[in-house]
Amino acid sequence: MTNQPVTLKGQFLLAMPNLLDPNFYQTVTCICEHSENGALGFIINRVHHSLTAKDIFEELDIAHDAGMESNPIYLGGPVHLGEIFVLHGPPFNWEASLMITPSLAMSNTRDVLEAIAAGNGPRAFIIILGCAGWGPGQLESEIKENAWLNYPIFEENIFEMPVELRWEEAVKKMGIDPALLSDSAGHA
Repeated sequence: MTNQPVTLKGQFLLAMPNLLDPNFYQTVTCICEHSENGALGFIINRVHHSLTAKDIFEELDIAHDAGMESNPIYLGGPVHLGEIFVLHGPPFNWEASLMITPSLAMSNTRDVLEAIAAGNGPRAFIIILGCAGWGPGQLESEIKENAWLNYPIFEENIFEMPVELRWEEAVKKMGIDPALLSDSAGHA
């Protein structure tokens, strides 16, 4: 038996009903990195209600096609709120792409934003402000306290499904009726 570390990289974290923190209530978080040093992820079902891609492109002085202006900006979490990240499908040839799964990456370099602005970026993407982060052992502790469910990432939830359905549909994909989720932990 090997002593391989368990990683949640490439998993969704689905907030349980008892997670009442307004930053995470009924969120779906895509875990991009997880090691003994902590975890990094992005909430994929919270849209900024007053910002669009046009605002980001103008702030960064990036020339952009009018057709790209209305792309929504997502609120990725309460950490590094001023930083921009892009979750995307292929291609993965940007200055820096962190592979999450074989078909999903995270990039936060200007070249990917310029390509998106020009309509030459990845076909599937979301632009995100901020992220979610956990210190060493923190996420594991929260899972033991019944704050989160985890399930392998499925890209259609990130790129195709309406934002307001992402949590419920991810829970259903696990074979669970969202209405039956309990807010108390138990042990067999």
